[in-house]
Order: sequence, then C-alpha cells, then structure tokens
Amino acid sequence: MSTNKKEIQIRSAVLGDAETIINLVREYAVEAGETSPISIAYVATYLASPQNHVFIAEENGCILGLLSYSIRPDLYHAADTCLIEELIVEKNVRAQGVAGALIEELIRHLDKKICVEISVSVMADNASAIRFYKSHGLTDESLYLERHF
Repeated sequence: MSTNKKEIQIRSAVLGDAETIINLVREYAVEAGETSPISIAYVATYLASPQNHVFIAEENGCILGLLSYSIRPDLYHAADTCLIEELIVEKNVRAQGVAGALIEELIRHLDKKICVEISVSVMADNASAIRFYKSHGLTDESLYLERHF
C-alpha cells in the first residue's frame, strides 16, 4: 500500500497474521489492566467480515502495530462511516511514526470517498491519544457512551 520514510510498510492483514494480532491485542489489554478473550477463530471471523478491516504496519517483515476499523452504514449521513476500533503499536517502537503511518494510510484509503466520516473512541484521560488523533484532523464532536455486558 504505502511506505513512509522510516521504511514502515502498511498492508491489509491476512489470516496468517492472527497470532501477532492476538499478541498485540493481549498486550494492549494487559496495559489497561484487563484481559481480552481474542482467539484465532475470532480473528478469522473478524477478517472474513466485509465491513471489518485491519491494517498492519511492518518493517523488514517484523509487525510493529495494527489499526482495526469497520465501515458502517449511517442513517443520519445516508452514507458509510468509519469507526477506528483499535490502534496498537508494539511498546518498544512507540513514538517512532508507526501509529502515524497507520492512520495516514487509513485516511488516504478513506479519502477515496469510501466514507463521509471517521470516528474513534478515546479514554477521556488519555491526553496523548487525544492529541495524536487531533493532529491527524479528528476533532471532539461527541461523547461516546458504552455499557458492558
């Protein structure tokens, strides 16, 4: 798909990436003090769904991070919108342009008029994530509420 100046390659995930996707998601959950029930079967189901997508960032064949997103129809806009679900970068390569390369690829992809809107949910106290998304053109337009079952 694209390359930035740090030699980071961005590509769509394939089922062969499942173990690495699982490891990244589990690492992310542990950092948040949680666990994730993610499994190979769930990754396979996720990747097989036409509205779900994962971009993988890699350098020299080593996976550095991922960005998962879904394309959803929206009644209000009468068009498709994009929800960023996860943006996860390996701990040892953070602040090296991986997250930026992933979101820039997503924006380039969506700029082909695939969606009319992109959104993401960020913890209210995660100032660095909020700053990061704002630096890529996202603005705080609404409050995202959730309930877990």
